[in-house]
Amino acid sequence: MAINSNEYDIKRGKALKWGYLFAGVAFIVFIMFLARILFLQNTNVEEFEDNYISKNYREATLKAARGNLFASDGSILATTVMRYDAYIDFKTIKDSVYDNNIGALTDSLSQMFGKPRVHYRKIFDEQKKKKNQYFSLVRGLDFDQYDRIKKFPIFSKKDKKTGKFKKNRCLIIDRKFRRELATAQIGAGTIGMDNEIGKSGLEGAFSKYLTGTDGKRLEQRINSSQWKPIDYWKVQDPIDGQDVYTTIDLRIQDIAHSALEKQLLHFEADHGSVLVMETATGKVRAMVNLRRNEEGNYIDAYNYALKDATEPGSTFKTVSLLAAMDDGFIDENTKINIGGISWTYYSQKITDSHAGGTYDISDILAQSSNIGAAKIITQHYADKPDVFLKHLKRWKLFEKLEIELPGVTKPSIVTPENKRWNKATLASLGYGYSVSLNLLQLTTFYNGIANKGKMVKPLFIEKIMKDGKTSYEAEPQVLVDKMASTEAINLMTAMLTKAVEKGTAKSIFTPNIKLAGKTGTARFEYWKPGPTKYQASFAGFFPADNPKYTCIVMVNQPKTSKGYYGSVVSAPVFKEIAGKVFLKTPLNVEKELLVDKKVNLNKMLEPNVKVNVKNGVLPNLKGLMGKNIIPQLENQGYRVDYKGVGKIKNQFPMAGTVINKNQRIYLELQN
Repeated sequence: MAINSNEYDIKRGKALKWGYLFAGVAFIVFIMFLARILFLQNTNVEEFEDNYISKNYREATLKAARGNLFASDGSILATTVMRYDAYIDFKTIKDSVYDNNIGALTDSLSQMFGKPRVHYRKIFDEQKKKKNQYFSLVRGLDFDQYDRIKKFPIFSKKDKKTGKFKKNRCLIIDRKFRRELATAQIGAGTIGMDNEIGKSGLEGAFSKYLTGTDGKRLEQRINSSQWKPIDYWKVQDPIDGQDVYTTIDLRIQDIAHSALEKQLLHFEADHGSVLVMETATGKVRAMVNLRRNEEGNYIDAYNYALKDATEPGSTFKTVSLLAAMDDGFIDENTKINIGGISWTYYSQKITDSHAGGTYDISDILAQSSNIGAAKIITQHYADKPDVFLKHLKRWKLFEKLEIELPGVTKPSIVTPENKRWNKATLASLGYGYSVSLNLLQLTTFYNGIANKGKMVKPLFIEKIMKDGKTSYEAEPQVLVDKMASTEAINLMTAMLTKAVEKGTAKSIFTPNIKLAGKTGTARFEYWKPGPTKYQASFAGFFPADNPKYTCIVMVNQPKTSKGYYGSVVSAPVFKEIAGKVFLKTPLNVEKELLVDKKVNLNKMLEPNVKVNVKNGVLPNLKGLMGKNIIPQLENQGYRVDYKGVGKIKNQFPMAGTVINKNQRIYLELQN
């Protein structure tokens, strides 16, 4: 049928009208697009990012793992443990993938965590419907759990060529770090910390090496309060910290800790400290600080050895007499008339606990005569105290020790420039008052005598490593090349040896090993009313004829009814440490010292047995040498707590038990 002209014109008009409308809309869109391009070209990039990109994405910190802190033998003191929080982005999971695999996923989760599969199915269906992009599945996974869960259905896909699992984007992993102490043999106070509270101990000392460089990653906004990490899109990878090997020897640390704690308990003391330093190198092999808490237990919570400066008392006589020896005022033939048991010098009464009379110079030290030390120093230095003080300055006793550990106190010595100085002050200095030192400073001085006059700086670091390569290795640093003449050093060594063999410390004499040292019993806070407070100490080195270690022991406020002299309270701790450290260490034993033949070197030189925890099954460790076995277990990733030294007597868990890396292994060693 033919279409009349009117109908054709009407249809043509409508078509043109819609055509013009479409063209107009297209033209407007084109103009807007063109304007947008021109706008972007002329807009500051940073302004664009701030106004547009930053609303939906942000750059977040990706924490670097802190390096491990090791003992000198490679045992871990503190380590960074990584934990994994798992989240699910349901929006990225295709419906077909979800429907085909949700059953297998809930089965896997049920087997891993022990909850019924319907528990997970109900929750997942709800979250899938909501298209939740950041659903918290589980927190605090260890690496093995994380490695297992990332291979579950939906969360991963298997590469057909390599056979390896590749994590899908729907599984979001947020990594968190936690610092853990890996041994009970060295306390939290010594290891220290480095966090928002502050820095202390070994952690604070070596923070610049342990701390890595944080990285960056992007996070996507989910809602007004939540941001989802995009762990597959890293702006910058973090650089983990370096590993620091300290000088601490865990075996010596354990011996010192046990010996000190036993004595603190017996004398009901307030606190105590022990330092053990390797003579030739200055490396600090043990540093123990224990104080009594409200429950009556002794904990390592404050570093008295570095942070407290106290009047040393009689242990300082070694300092004052060495100065007089070096100046040639006294030698082995010198005799001093002590007089009675008290002597007044410029209105200051000085007393001795021993009978008076004439003493050889060696007996002034051996019998710890306050009067004898005061008479020697005042006789030769009263008109020229600066000559005496120059010795102390040369021995760095006026200077704060420049070591890595934070919180080290500066010594305090009263000088003629001080308003506290009077004519009697020099006498006080002679026997250890009017001077305050921390224990590390005094140990460094005694170690100089043990090292034949060469004073070396205390060292707390062995080396620094990164990815198996050594980036730094510590070398001994000499503070004073020659403290005094060879004759003076030899005479002082002989006098310190006599103090143990025939003097105030004769109770710790043993024919098995030559010990040298000086007792100290100092009053403190004596200007305050109330009962007298004492600090008992002992400083010395062993073996006296060929020193390997210098050791100082301090016990503060022992119960006076049980005893408070350094010879009774602190010297026995020194003896126990010397015996166990030296005589029970085959590589250090000199056979001529073992006169009682109680130590069988052949039995001690046990071959280094290899121990491997196969498939998580703990083998029988009884009868094996702890020093060989413990590092092997720790290097395999197991946490070991042990007490004592020598062979393993008991173990828990028992042999044959299947254990995981989260379980601790407890070992009891012979003492």
